[in-house]
Amino acid sequence: MAKGKFERTKPHVNVGTIGHVDHGKTTLTAAITSVLAAKFGGEAKAYDQIDAAPEEKARGITINTAHVEYETANRHYAHVDCPGHADYVKNMITGAAQMDGAILVCSAADGPMPQTREHILLARQVGVPYIIVFLNKCDMVDDAELLELVEM
Repeated sequence: MAKGKFERTKPHVNVGTIGHVDHGKTTLTAAITSVLAAKFGGEAKAYDQIDAAPEEKARGITINTAHVEYETANRHYAHVDCPGHADYVKNMITGAAQMDGAILVCSAADGPMPQTREHILLARQVGVPYIIVFLNKCDMVDDAELLELVEM
């Protein structure tokens, strides 16, 4: 089935998720599409619709960049979900090269890992002007001091 023609009625922003493998990039992407589809319309994408390739399903990791779209009241977003595994860093670079801003997903349980740091450096090298941090898996942390920071 062919995709419908995109009518540009709102400003268009390219964003994406970057970070270490298994820190929750694809899960966050699925959650964003679900919340915004419920609020503004559009299509919610489940985790298994984003990582749809047979090898991705078998291994439980993102290998290729995945592209989803969603809207808010003021903007249309094209979102690139980048792989976090070191073996697929070329795919991450390809996805990041198109971004106006990135969401760096970091697990509170694991903290910054090697690919977290590498993705920040690579995003800067390809010219991503803005990076925000999404602290994920906060419910898996027993450190009261860290939880207090999250709640602030």
